[in-house]
Amino acid sequence: QVQLVESGGGLVQTGGSLRLSCAASGRTFSSYNMGWFRQAPGKEREFVAAMSWSGGSTYYADSVKGRFTISRDNAKNTVYLQMSSLKPEDTAVYYCAADRRRRPLRGNDGEYDYWGQGTQVTVSS
Repeated sequence: QVQLVESGGGLVQTGGSLRLSCAASGRTFSSYNMGWFRQAPGKEREFVAAMSWSGGSTYYADSVKGRFTISRDNAKNTVYLQMSSLKPEDTAVYYCAADRRRRPLRGNDGEYDYWGQGTQVTVSS
């Protein structure tokens, strides 16, 4: 079992940047693939970015490619999402998630076992 706690959300203007953090409890964080998802009001949850347990592989949704960067620090049990050139359509609650089975990075939320409570990101126009 692992607990995930996101932080770093807030209000930012169009074109601005934010860095989200997701701190994990437990000693097995370094063995999990990690992902970020988001859910806007009235919309389904969607995949944003994922990173393999080793940090050697990443996968991004087309909508954020080139603007968002996922990274991890296994020594700190933390995964990050650096978001730049933010747009109003990036407004959503952002969730981090952990896949303990190390499945291929496909962006399928059904393949993630543990979820955080989410952090709100609002981009004003």
